Amino acid sequence: QSTWGIMFSSTKIFSKQFETIDCHCCGEPARVVVSGLENVHGVTMAEKRTYLMENMDYIRKILLLEPRGYPCQNADIVFKSQHKEAEWGFVILEQGKIYPAMSGHNTICVVTALIETGRIPMQDPLTQFKVEVPGGLIDIRAVCDSKKNKVTSVTFRNVPSFVQHLGVSVSVPEIGNVMVDIAFAGMWYAVVDATSLSLEITPQNGKKICRLGEMIKTAAREQYPVNHPIFDYAGCDILVFRSPPSPNSGAHAKNAVVMSNGILDWKNEETWTGMIDRSPCGTGTCAVMTVMHARGELKLGEEFIHESIVGTIFKGKLIEEIEIFNEKNKNIKTEPIRCVIPEISGSAWITQFCKVVVEEDDPFPEGFTVSDIWSA
Repeated sequence: QSTWGIMFSSTKIFSKQFETIDCHCCGEPARVVVSGLENVHGVTMAEKRTYLMENMDYIRKILLLEPRGYPCQNADIVFKSQHKEAEWGFVILEQGKIYPAMSGHNTICVVTALIETGRIPMQDPLTQFKVEVPGGLIDIRAVCDSKKNKVTSVTFRNVPSFVQHLGVSVSVPEIGNVMVDIAFAGMWYAVVDATSLSLEITPQNGKKICRLGEMIKTAAREQYPVNHPIFDYAGCDILVFRSPPSPNSGAHAKNAVVMSNGILDWKNEETWTGMIDRSPCGTGTCAVMTVMHARGELKLGEEFIHESIVGTIFKGKLIEEIEIFNEKNKNIKTEPIRCVIPEISGSAWITQFCKVVVEEDDPFPEGFTVSDIWSA
């Protein structure tokens, strides 16, 4: 009999229960949901994302909010893909009702969990396949050690990434004018040079980084609203601070990505905060490389090593340049959008196997937030 069978007798009734494989990728957590969801409408991951966001957001709240989650938690709901080139797909759930088109650290966690639990057969030394995310198909190369049943690193090829605005001035209350680049790399990033604000990327400065980052991101979204040219995805919804690397880190640069865990209200200073990605951030690294390429600072094929706020490392490079077109206004002739295809390598570790449940009489069936640690 399984451990779950011993713990939960047949008479115990839960209104909701989800089997998860919890992981972290270079410090940033992800809760990989492998069972417990039925009737999520949609054929593609993009359609399932829309359905979950519009009709089943309570799932995100159960998995991410207290008392079952915490501010930095993320979730990935795994589905069998109906795409002819992919067996598996997943939809990403983050705080603040954000459902990214793509997330790097979540991808690395999902791939590691699926291979190490046998859902995807491990091929030694390299397991290659595609996964479907709301933003499209992602090529995966996982370096594996079958003797240890271990995925030692995951490399993914990201969705087409491009710069929408380069070097625009954003007026931010109490801060002033801030120079911002706005780029899409699976999410819409405001890219900001931390040194321009005399901001040092260290764990000790976490509260200041969150405050400044959330304020700049919100102002950028208000003053320079953007949307993806092919599918409906508005921004900015995330921010990355760029800075020089730590001494002897071996990195080319260091970053801090600021994510929302609530809604900023300019009339309430207590909401002027967010949370920091503990990893070097996959899509954030892609956004930084995309901006660097647009500025002539990074060539195709040139390695870029990115350091997180806690000292962990992602390695990236730009593989090729492509063009995409605005598919929302097909009757209007538009110029092609120049994109790059980034590639990121990183590692993840399983932290626990979990069954997240909701009892029928639980007073918090969708969780809660308190503004001591949340932007409530």
